[in-house]
Amino acid sequence: MTALEGVDIDIRAGEFVSIIGPSGCGKSTLFNMLAGLIKPSAGKIYLDGGEPDSLLGKIGYMPQKDLLMPWRTVLDNVTLGLEMDGTRRRKARAQAMEELPRFGLKGFEQRWPRSLSGGMRQRAALLRTFLAGREVMLLDEPFGALDALTRQAMQEWLLELWATDRKTVVFITHDVEEAVYLSDRVHVMSGRPGRVELSLDITLPRPRSYEMTVSPEFNALKQQLLEPLHEASRKQMEEVR
Repeated sequence: MTALEGVDIDIRAGEFVSIIGPSGCGKSTLFNMLAGLIKPSAGKIYLDGGEPDSLLGKIGYMPQKDLLMPWRTVLDNVTLGLEMDGTRRRKARAQAMEELPRFGLKGFEQRWPRSLSGGMRQRAALLRTFLAGREVMLLDEPFGALDALTRQAMQEWLLELWATDRKTVVFITHDVEEAVYLSDRVHVMSGRPGRVELSLDITLPRPRSYEMTVSPEFNALKQQLLEPLHEASRKQMEEVR
């Protein structure tokens, strides 16, 4: 099966870029290739202007599920990436303790994952990815399973975090409004095999507030994304039939 075909995306340092598309269009396959988990059968991936021998370990990757280990405390979960990179446990814990307040986890470092809310579990998973120290971070629908109010709060918090650190973020979502609210640019993918149907610059000023989501400018951008997305979904359903 050909999952992706003719995907050409350029992401600049410090950008927040979202990718949307119908289910099964190859978004997660693209992330697995960017993270170095699988190799593309054709084409090339460049990082910092060069073609690395391997991308494995060079890019931070947070999958859809938080994947917190139930037998490790919050503190020991968030330091896992540092420990795997060879950082001594005491130093890794010290680094994590400095960041816990910024991620809303101060006072929860000795809790077990089962005692956390969905939003806090996602914060812990994101801190684990952040502490790995990669300048490029892949976030695969991190808020997809959260309720609407928690999702909104997490979006606002993520933008504050990104504005402070200016890491390069590539974000997968099925929510067009989320993509417009968060991003500098949004790429719309077709059905399988996935192609980039539209690349749209999001011209809304920063910093952004949630009041923007009801503005005419926001809705106009949203509509530009919905049209090719609906068309891609329609074609994919026809192929299934």
